Amino acid sequence: MKFSKEDIYNALDSITAPGEGKSLVESKSIGNIVIFGNEVVVDVVISNPTLQAKKKVEVEIMKAIHDRVYQKIDVKVNVKVNAPAPDKKPSNLIKGKKIEGIQNIIAIASGKGGVGKSTITANLAITLSKMGFKVGVLDADVYGPSMPIMFDVADEKPIAITVDGRSKMKPIESYGVKLLSLGFFTQPDQAVIWRGPMASKALNQLIFDAEWGELDFMLIDLPPGTGDIHLSIVQAVPISGAVIVSTPQKIALADAKKGVAMFEQKNISVPVLGIVENMSYFTPAELPDNKYYIFGKDGARNLAEDLKTAFLGEVPLVQSIREAGDVGHPVALQNDTPLEEAFINITKNLVTQLVKRNDDLPPTEVVKITTMAGCSAVNK
Repeated sequence: MKFSKEDIYNALDSITAPGEGKSLVESKSIGNIVIFGNEVVVDVVISNPTLQAKKKVEVEIMKAIHDRVYQKIDVKVNVKVNAPAPDKKPSNLIKGKKIEGIQNIIAIASGKGGVGKSTITANLAITLSKMGFKVGVLDADVYGPSMPIMFDVADEKPIAITVDGRSKMKPIESYGVKLLSLGFFTQPDQAVIWRGPMASKALNQLIFDAEWGELDFMLIDLPPGTGDIHLSIVQAVPISGAVIVSTPQKIALADAKKGVAMFEQKNISVPVLGIVENMSYFTPAELPDNKYYIFGKDGARNLAEDLKTAFLGEVPLVQSIREAGDVGHPVALQNDTPLEEAFINITKNLVTQLVKRNDDLPPTEVVKITTMAGCSAVNK
């Protein structure tokens, strides 16, 4: 069977390195291709020096040529490692990349768990979608992914689709929102026992190896705290801004303050668009005009003033919010209700702050951690 270099290049264009988003051909990793009858010699250059990476590239190249060109081709792969040449810049400079087609990436964070961050994220996403925006949600809470339940797609599994000759994950779509979560790839009773680098690699694949298409907003639901996952996200993609979720009591506000401090670090410098106060007050169904401030009053509002950031709004402690999330039908879907109005107001304030941020500040670059000071404690 006759075949050409172009046939080999087309086959290699289907190989995507995990977390990279580019093929071997696009990244110009193919050094040379030589054909001798039914024998093909491929020279490939990679930056990962590990034996595992070399073997993986070799196997994938052989498989792609056999599957896409001709099964009986004798393939020889020469793998060369070409680590980036040192320059005058710090050796531990970490760069990420923009996701094509996504206009604004907003991180939803909280310093403390249990404040309803995922509930706020889901309802913000749905409200933005109802306003006519194209929205995606990345569930980055790798140890407790809850978005599949909240969007009533816990039993769904993303499928692989071919885009420009390469395999990509297709996000699950629910209520007009595109969604990817580690929860789609684990069993409900399966604990995710991963170290930070493994979790970060999984998130990179959900970000870069997925076909998100055109999005006006991507909301990233971060895990509680200020740890490795947060740094990995801000190093991987240019975050347009962050939203902090807190409840009104002092112990939650203290952790929310740390969350703000993390994004405002000099080495991170992600604009904080504002603070949302969840569980602000309790109103019994039988006493709709009464407000009981169980966790304190105006705590997040006062914190926003102290930190000179916007107060985006408050969400009451209402049983129906919890019930709606549990059954996978977030309350923002309920038309002409006080809760829908609450999320509309918060979303409008968020968009206003984002427009102001885009007018006043240059586009956010990915975070470049140049020293270990980028990972140190910060007093705020």
